[in-house]
Amino acid sequence: MSQIRRFEDLEVWKLAIDCAERIYEATSGGRFGQDFALRNQIRSSAISIFSNIAEGFERDGNREFANFLSIAKGSCGEARAQLIFANRVSHISDQTLTDIQARLEETSRQLSRFRNYLLSSDYRGRKRIG
Repeated sequence: MSQIRRFEDLEVWKLAIDCAERIYEATSGGRFGQDFALRNQIRSSAISIFSNIAEGFERDGNREFANFLSIAKGSCGEARAQLIFANRVSHISDQTLTDIQARLEETSRQLSRFRNYLLSSDYRGRKRIG
């Protein structure tokens, strides 16, 4: 594994920001665009995913980073639940739900694997995770 120097180098961060971008696109128009409460909540959840990855990376030590990855994983679940609800109230299509949900599930899996790696790693230094 190559050395990671910035959170922007993390594949899981790239996937998380892609999920947020797709959520923003899906929530911009139609009925979803007018449902301000749900639109703002799901956008906040999506932003929380990549933001917690970045914040955790900038902290000292693997354990603290792992904690932020857990928070990011929780935000993945929150966004998925909100997408399901949005689909049930006809704000998004089945295809949009399936596409974004699959990306969020992959993000969640990567966060779990990365967190497990950090917690089992012998190295405990700042920002040297790879």
